[in-house]
Amino acid sequence: MRAGEGERVRVGEGERVRGGEGKRLRVGAGERVRVGDELPPLEIEITRTLIVAGAIASRDYQDVHHDAELARHKGSPDIFMNILTTNGLVGRYITDHFGPEAVLRKVAIRLGAPNYPGDTMVLTGKVEEVDGDTATVRVVGANGIGRHVTGTVTVTVPPGGVS
Repeated sequence: MRAGEGERVRVGEGERVRGGEGKRLRVGAGERVRVGDELPPLEIEITRTLIVAGAIASRDYQDVHHDAELARHKGSPDIFMNILTTNGLVGRYITDHFGPEAVLRKVAIRLGAPNYPGDTMVLTGKVEEVDGDTATVRVVGANGIGRHVTGTVTVTVPPGGVS
């Protein structure tokens, strides 16, 4: 079950049903997260500011993340996003869907096509596994030249309220 646009869904107390396809998490108002459910896509505009701010925030001062001329000198057409910024955006995607109490237990990502300024990355996700109050979501982030990021995120949401 998907949340409506702008609606925040938080996983509450979970239940485990025998067999992988029957596993599900409880969410607000009787909804359940099930294996195979797709998260709504998230479009992120890739700007110079986002790339540089992400690099600075993660203390990644490599010139390919802030100096276009030096990036071109090293063979890149422009500056590009670092992996730590991508990791943060993937985490944001998951917590935007599951709510602020969600705890990221494991984030395992691999980078592919670079994120350059002026492009848009679209993050999509699909629930692969559910066990109690924990879910594993396969995440893909694609841009205009291919898949920027692929991987999985394991997320747990403590029992509690629904927003």
